[in-house]
Amino acid sequence: MAALSDRLEKQANAAMALSQRSFSRDSVPTRVGVGLKPEHFDAILETRPDIGWFEVHAENYMGAGGPPHRFLTAIRERYPLSLHGVGLSIGAARDLDGDHLARLNALNARYEPGLFSEHLAWSTHDSVFLSDLLPIPYDDESLARVADHIDQVQETVGRQMLLENPSTYVAFKESSIGEVDFLAEVARRTGCGLLLDVNNVHVSCTNQQWDAIDYLNRFPMDLVGEIHMAGYAPSQDDHGNPLLIDAHDRPADPAVVDLYDHTLSLAGPIPTLVEWDNDVPDWPTLFTEAKRVETVLSGHTKTERVDAALAV
Repeated sequence: MAALSDRLEKQANAAMALSQRSFSRDSVPTRVGVGLKPEHFDAILETRPDIGWFEVHAENYMGAGGPPHRFLTAIRERYPLSLHGVGLSIGAARDLDGDHLARLNALNARYEPGLFSEHLAWSTHDSVFLSDLLPIPYDDESLARVADHIDQVQETVGRQMLLENPSTYVAFKESSIGEVDFLAEVARRTGCGLLLDVNNVHVSCTNQQWDAIDYLNRFPMDLVGEIHMAGYAPSQDDHGNPLLIDAHDRPADPAVVDLYDHTLSLAGPIPTLVEWDNDVPDWPTLFTEAKRVETVLSGHTKTERVDAALAV
């Protein structure tokens, strides 16, 4: 009992401390940003495009120096930045990698990103590192483990982390907690925020035969500090049922854009990232996709301003 009491007190103190350093939707502009890719470094620095912000995968910048850091420093001097981890393995049934966490802490200190996020997934087993973001069962054991890991991350980097909802293709028999409830409880225990990936919502809800609108209506929008938008690849399972793959290799599907519009009607304007990580297009194509998504975001920004003016 004493150990449990100490743990709960520690979590409460950590959450209180983090509340003083929690995300602000002004920490990056409430605009659309894009994932920063080496193919676009020159075009961005030469043309200074009207884009809200950039996001990078932390693991691509964990070396000590060289061209990646030189270009990222130049980008950071001109634009707000978000740092997105893909390799912490928050859901793994093992301790977090201390060296990886130290490198992540150093990146946060070096670039001072407006937002910092990671995936609800696991990608390590023993000493093996996997290239996929794998799902976890939603049960009490996983909940405690994920909360412990997030506590460790936030205490190390001294700031709030946003946790991203996953794209899933299978369900675990062991799961006893719904995904939305699981994410909300993790946030309650740790003081972390949430990153809502709307494409992942559509992919998971299609694959699991969930209702995407109901999922979004139950999502704790007050905890969302960032939204992701991306494209999926349509396929079929062995029984001919729709199977969507979170491919990040094309523009967002109209169905995902509609869900995004619904999300903003619930939450209001939120900084939004366009992800395009595979079959990366040229800069004008990516920029056009960002502007398409920003048209939806801008409509809700104007509505919020009108509502605020009418309330005065």
